[in-house]
Amino acid sequence: MTRHTLRARPDTVRIGVFDATFPPVMTIESGDTVEVQCVSGRQSVMPPPGSPFTIPPELSAIMQANPGMAAGHIVTGPIAIAGAMPGDSLEIRIEKIVPGADWGYNVIRPLAGTLPEDFHETTLMHIPVDRERLVCTMPWGTELAMAPFFGVMGVAPPPAFGTIASKEPRIHGGNLDNKELTAGSALFLPVWVPGANFSVGDGHGVQGDGEVCVTALEMCLTGTLTFILHKANGAPLKMPRAETPTHYISMGMNEDLDQAMKQALREMIGFICSRSNLSREQAYAFCSLAVDFHVTQSVNGEKGVHGMLKKGLLF
Repeated sequence: MTRHTLRARPDTVRIGVFDATFPPVMTIESGDTVEVQCVSGRQSVMPPPGSPFTIPPELSAIMQANPGMAAGHIVTGPIAIAGAMPGDSLEIRIEKIVPGADWGYNVIRPLAGTLPEDFHETTLMHIPVDRERLVCTMPWGTELAMAPFFGVMGVAPPPAFGTIASKEPRIHGGNLDNKELTAGSALFLPVWVPGANFSVGDGHGVQGDGEVCVTALEMCLTGTLTFILHKANGAPLKMPRAETPTHYISMGMNEDLDQAMKQALREMIGFICSRSNLSREQAYAFCSLAVDFHVTQSVNGEKGVHGMLKKGLLF
């Protein structure tokens, strides 16, 4: 059980893409813990000169190495887990997440978000972060308690996908934007390539379900993650799943929100049947009574729905 540190540098990050052919920047054993630094931003969203905010030197170095960098997640990795093979599943235990800067930003972009027909101008807000109190202060004075998480957590996608954008969440995880994945939770991902090759980024200081204007409190975060490899045993995991101290979480993703809902529901029915002696009909009815389904995000092309089942109700 070794502890590692992975800093964000031009040679340890990728911008805006996933690909099964990307080589790992670190290889660890199952059970190891990694402190991973993640940075967020690009030149067009940086605080103006003379502002009271500090830009982390790692972010400055990455921007300098990638001049003209456009919108795209900066993800740190990949991290390979020794012995991981397609058909296995990878558990990522989120031990700790801390702010990596004293500010974050929110931006409305034309032609993006849930209401692109209503908002046509770029609107950028720089939002101060109190790292000790874990609160951010909106420009009009409202304080929000922070609940930091990583919007992007994913393994390498199936090789047949080729190079894909980090924007859309898919079966490998990626841009899930699930605000439940804070410290103390765990994410389970199917493995598609040897080593799994996990990457993480897109730090969010706080976000509402839906992420409707296309960004949350985008900011630099550092996470402490423990990786547990589960070897193939029976039916392989097909979709990302998660678990918090209080709930089991299923996920659905589709460009059609109705289809995303159906997928999240089918995943929850399957999960309930695998953990109990309930029939599919009983599980379906149980979902209607005991599972809450939330719109994870409605802005990433592939929209997201997640179902939440309170722990202690299965037998």
